[in-house]
Parts: sequence; C-alpha cells; structure tokens
Amino acid sequence: MLGQLRQRASALQWLARPRQPEALPAVLDRQRIYVLPTGFGLFLGALLATMLLGALNYNNNPALLLALALAATALTSALHAHLQLSGLRLEALSAEPVAAGSPIQLRLALARTDTRNRRALQLNHDAAQASTDLQHGNQVEVDLWLPTSTRGWMDLSRIRISTSQPLGLVRAWSWFWPDTPILVYPAPETNAPPLPDSDTHSNHTRIHPQGDELQQLRPYRAGDALRTVAWKHSARRDGLLVREYERPSGAELVLDWQELRALPHERRIARLAHWVNEAEREGRRYQLRLPGAPPLGPANGDSHRHLCLRALALLPPA
Repeated sequence: MLGQLRQRASALQWLARPRQPEALPAVLDRQRIYVLPTGFGLFLGALLATMLLGALNYNNNPALLLALALAATALTSALHAHLQLSGLRLEALSAEPVAAGSPIQLRLALARTDTRNRRALQLNHDAAQASTDLQHGNQVEVDLWLPTSTRGWMDLSRIRISTSQPLGLVRAWSWFWPDTPILVYPAPETNAPPLPDSDTHSNHTRIHPQGDELQQLRPYRAGDALRTVAWKHSARRDGLLVREYERPSGAELVLDWQELRALPHERRIARLAHWVNEAEREGRRYQLRLPGAPPLGPANGDSHRHLCLRALALLPPA
C-alpha cells in the first residue's frame, strides 16, 4: 500500500512545475508554489468548523467572532507560508567529483529577490535533506550529501524546497530542477597491483626527505625537521646546515589501456583509476593512454589527475 502511494505521488509530481530541467538561476514565482494544510492545520480546521456551527446554532456572537478571528489567522498563516518561498532564487550549484560509491557534497547557493526573511527552509533530494534560514544577507549556501553509484555524469532529479512557517498550519513547497549534471569519478580498484615501472634502473634521481643517499647540504630554512640538521657540519659554520637526500626515480609512468587487455572493461577503468591516484600520491609524472583519445600527459598535479579521472569516468560502457 505504501509503495503504491509513493508511485502515485511520484506520478503526480510530473504535473507540477517545472516539468523539465531548467537553466540556472531559477526563481520561484507564485505559479509554481503549492500550499496544503498539515495534520495540525486539518485538526484546527475541523475545530473551527465545529465552533462556527455551534456559534450559529446557539446564536453566540462572541464564539462566532472568536472562530472567525482564528480562521483569519489561519488564512494569514497560509499566505505567509506562500511568501516564504515566493521570490527565492537558486543561483548556482557545484560539487567536487568523488569516486563512485562515495557520497558527493552538492552545494546550493540560494538567494532572495526581496528583503523578506525566510526561516526553516527544508531542502530534500531523494533521501538527502538539509535545512537553512535566509535572514542575514541576500545569499546562503546549503549542502546536500547525495549517494553515488556509477561513474560518469550524474543527472539531478527534482530538489524539493518547503516550509511550514510561521505557525505550522500549512506546508508550502516547490521544486527546483537544475539541468546541471555533476561528475562522478570511477571507483578505484581495491588491492590493485603496484604501479608499473618501465625503467626501474633509471639513473634519474629526485630530492626526497626519506631518500637513501646524501645529495647536498644547504642552509636551514624555517619548517625544516630538526632530525635533518647536520650538527657536526653546522658546528664549523655560523649557521645551521640541513641534509638533503636523493632517491632514484624511475622513468615517467605510462598507464596504457591496451596493456590491460586481459581485464574486463570496467575492471580496466578501476585499475587505471587506482594507478592514477597512486602515482599522484608518490609524486610521479605519468601519462594516460586511452582508446580513441590523445595521450594525457606526462604530468602530475591536481589538474592532471582531474583530467585523467574525468577521461576514465566518461569512457563509454563496454
């Protein structure tokens, strides 16, 4: 029974505005705000109807005046609930990509087109929910944590915004439906093999705080660890000297899609995603080669990592 009610409610949603994704910024106007009484509001309505019938039956003017005054208050509450949403604007949304299976933080920027304060605004997207007030300043940011399951572009469904202020007698609600998809990285493979190293006997070296061989002595800089200070050499100088070590560094990594032809399609993507993260963690320069696209790199850093993981996320399915 509950499942049938949810299906009917979902079907009725398609009759509400907006009926298709919309570009941002999006503004709530009176034509897309809906108001219905809450449970407490229905109880109060039944109570007022009983009071009115009793006052009319017994010709009791004070009781009739009280019932009409309470009814006017309830109607004013419904108007104020409608005004809580009218004029709200969704300026923008953003989200930092995460690996599939991890919750993603969707950040919404809400603004108002007038000077009215908004209180106890509730935002819902499927199972995710958040609340906020818009009283000081003209804009506020709200975070919704959404679950992710698959890599690639994640299209957003309707985001419901509602309030039962000021008296809780009615609930006003509306929907935003942004046409902005958010990117989800592929989930990296767990227990993946180590990085492929095409030249483990390279003569290239790089400075590393935990290297094997002493490279040079340099003057002390603020923030250097005391264990790296060369005390004996410093005793012969006026200032402190710090030891710098070097570690052999293999040639630039090549992460090639074709080298993993023995693995299934999605397994290849997961392993390459793991290797990209591992190469970044070790500070290695790497190149990613994918079918039907020019090689990415060699490079490293956050921007290069994003380009590689984005390319992996947007690979077509097998």
